[in-house]
Amino acid sequence: MKKGKSIKISGFKDYKINYGTVDFKSMKSVYLVIQSWVEPIMDLESWSSVVNTLRRDIKHKLLDAIDSTIFNGRTIVDLDLRTSGIQEGKRSFMNLEITLFLDEYIDFKSEDLKKSLQNICKHIIRNSFRSSRYFSFHLSKSSPQLKLIC
Repeated sequence: MKKGKSIKISGFKDYKINYGTVDFKSMKSVYLVIQSWVEPIMDLESWSSVVNTLRRDIKHKLLDAIDSTIFNGRTIVDLDLRTSGIQEGKRSFMNLEITLFLDEYIDFKSEDLKKSLQNICKHIIRNSFRSSRYFSFHLSKSSPQLKLIC
């Protein structure tokens, strides 16, 4: 018997975003997934410290964006970005999963929950991703080719 549900959040140009829960009936937590293709702006020897700094930055920025009337402040942040294959001119897949724990029950399809999660996404994208000195973010792996008309 399937208990989980997921809903897509649209309106973000370079990111695929959805949120969901693993137990729709007695919902105690919500997960938020932000996916994108990351392209390095410069070439570095080791990317692990850059990715760890980005993960830490997301955790700190997340605390500023959480609505304390809905969420209790406990979070789990899992940034999946493989550092071994990052190189200039090549895009790598990034998956960010944030688990937020609820203070009390709220309807999964509630507008308050959706708006709060959209605000969290906007805050993370604006303050962690767009302000990154190391990466640019894209919706797909390859950039669209311009068609030349002869």
